[in-house]
Amino acid sequence: MTHTETQDYRVYGWVLLALLILTTITITVTWIDLSALTVLVALIIASVKSFIVLRHFMHLKFESKLFTVFVVMVLGIYTLVIALTFFDYLMR
Repeated sequence: MTHTETQDYRVYGWVLLALLILTTITITVTWIDLSALTVLVALIIASVKSFIVLRHFMHLKFESKLFTVFVVMVLGIYTLVIALTFFDYLMR
């Protein structure tokens, strides 16, 4: 196996640490009263965590650029749906 096929274990350690920190921040945000922004902040943190998982555990950084474009398009549609849901939530 070459270095481009696998990642160093230190990278997985940093990814684990980042995901744990982001999870702690998500839990802390739920204790703080931000009214309607609590949902937005939690979704932004969840999006960052999903990017980390896509990039490292699904090995997106080793895929072709076309595959990356498709994933970005799907994430764009996801963002649009979340934004529309958030605006509906605000208008209630």
